[in-house]
Amino acid sequence: MVNLVISTIAAFWIVTIALISVQNASLVNLRFVFWKSIDLPWGLVLAGAVALGFIIGGCLPLLGNNSTPAKRR
Repeated sequence: MVNLVISTIAAFWIVTIALISVQNASLVNLRFVFWKSIDLPWGLVLAGAVALGFIIGGCLPLLGNNSTPAKRR
């Protein structure tokens, strides 16, 4: 059941990114302090942001303190 929910959420994001990418085909550039990127399609920037969010979200549970197992009663 968990795999179904995760797959549904991932599929929703993929379809959303595809729709937004088709509707907004203009180029954007990213600026951060003194760094400026080349012109990138808006859909590629959105897909990269979502992918980075999935990666960070997937790594967050690994950062938790699981050194002591939970006691069962």
